[in-house]
Amino acid sequence: MTGGEPARYFFCHLQKTGGTAMFQRLREHFGRDGVYPQPDDQFTIEGVLDVDHVVRRFAEERDRIRVVTGHFPLCTVDLLGVPFTCFTVLRDPVERTLSFLRHQARTIDAPLAEIYEDPMRFDALIHNHMVKMLSLTADEMTHGAVTKVDFGPEHLERARRNLRERIEVFGLQENLDEFCEELERRYGWDLGDPRFANRNFGEYEVDASLRRRIADDNALDVELYEFARALRAERRR
Repeated sequence: MTGGEPARYFFCHLQKTGGTAMFQRLREHFGRDGVYPQPDDQFTIEGVLDVDHVVRRFAEERDRIRVVTGHFPLCTVDLLGVPFTCFTVLRDPVERTLSFLRHQARTIDAPLAEIYEDPMRFDALIHNHMVKMLSLTADEMTHGAVTKVDFGPEHLERARRNLRERIEVFGLQENLDEFCEELERRYGWDLGDPRFANRNFGEYEVDASLRRRIADDNALDVELYEFARALRAERRR
């Protein structure tokens, strides 16, 4: 409890980092109504992307909601009006992007490179997505996670600082189960058995040139991920 308020948690769900499995496991401990998005919002676009919607829903269900999840930038907590403990999961930017492209290819009959080149998808959910989610300020944010950002060094520095100072604990997607065990130890949660969600099925050719292009286009995410790996190793020591 903080100032009469129960402990609340904000999971900054970065796209294609194992967040859906994390959401399911959080429900194991907090129940369906204790985790946003609640059943009425879970499968709606506005429920997981619209910042105004989550702010409104939290105000309505504040007495029941203990965890806020969804594809909302970290700065969303500044709009919710009460303290939150924040956590997140990061992933290798190239693998994260390829996972996103494979997921899109399940409904779009197009090569991965063509999907990658779509300006709407690139600007909204690919380009330095992790830096965007951890660096946006409430003043900069115009459309939540799909805000188009003219990235500069200040965004990387802000993301690093927020990861170090505002995110109490973070994990890496390749060690998601280990991270869940860490959350259980730290907060006394019972997240149940490991889950697997939104797995990509099917084989997709990935040219080495596409991997290089993704790494070059998302250089800030690459730097943030390497910083996260080093910071996590330092904290574990």
